[in-house]
Amino acid sequence: MKNIKAIIFDAYGTLFDVNSAAEKCKDKIGDKWESFANYWRTTQLEYTWLRSLMKRHKDFWQVTEDSLDKSMKVYEIDSSIRNELLNLYKILLPFKEVPEVLKSLKEKEFKLAILSNGTPSLLNELVKRNHLENIFDDIFSIEKVEVYKPDSKVYDIPIKKYKIQKNEIAFLSSNTWDVSGAGNYGYNSIWVNRNQSIFDNLDYDPNYKIKNLSELLPLI
Repeated sequence: MKNIKAIIFDAYGTLFDVNSAAEKCKDKIGDKWESFANYWRTTQLEYTWLRSLMKRHKDFWQVTEDSLDKSMKVYEIDSSIRNELLNLYKILLPFKEVPEVLKSLKEKEFKLAILSNGTPSLLNELVKRNHLENIFDDIFSIEKVEVYKPDSKVYDIPIKKYKIQKNEIAFLSSNTWDVSGAGNYGYNSIWVNRNQSIFDNLDYDPNYKIKNLSELLPLI
């Protein structure tokens, strides 16, 4: 980690809890709220990969709506809460350690950025709502290249902006496919394994595995 010049974070599932929207509606959804939230997230990701392969791009918000509509049908959830769920998705909560860790990193001499599937407006709103707008040097969206992670064009974006080497970036994600994508590209990838999951077999082993962002601080 000695040569690191930029620390870049995935947003959804890494900084912000993607299940927090459904959790706030759990009284209306019932006991199935968590499995519904996971299904929504899985479908959302599948749609990003499929659209990239088909070269039929829709932005992340449109994908989020499409995947929600399918998920609500599968789980037989009343459509009356659709708009509520979508509005809550725009203001997802950060994981509890995130604000303090980011503030500590801000005091050091790294570039700090987000690299996400989200649209610029979604990401800016999330950062602003959670009072993190003074933390990041840049918020990079895949909309610049109109293809989703883990396409290498996405990981190119910070390299071109900062004019640094791939191995001078530390990239953190809770998504194993994103860690593998960034690592195979050449980043120093760190897996934020919040749920004690098993890593994928995708020809890459993370440089580091941490349980939450607090464990990043001793590494740097």
